[in-house]
Amino acid sequence: MKSVIDNKAEQEFELTVDGYRAVAAYQLEGDTIVFTHTEVPAEIEGRGVASKLIQAALDSARDRGLKVVPQCRFVRAYMEKHPETRDMLG
Repeated sequence: MKSVIDNKAEQEFELTVDGYRAVAAYQLEGDTIVFTHTEVPAEIEGRGVASKLIQAALDSARDRGLKVVPQCRFVRAYMEKHPETRDMLG
């Protein structure tokens, strides 16, 4: 599995697996990052791709000192399962 890339031009974190691209879309609003949508192609579902993508996205947000607004239900569920991320909620 490749590394997660922050495609700032498209405002998406990207992870390509076996030629399929998973994305976590976001919008930057000042010192807050709003995760709006996560999409994983059916061909690579069930392999932990979304979790790896969101973990990397949240690590990036923490490194940049950003607060997180999880509009996306997957990001919200991930943060509920990982209490160490809750201090980032904006």
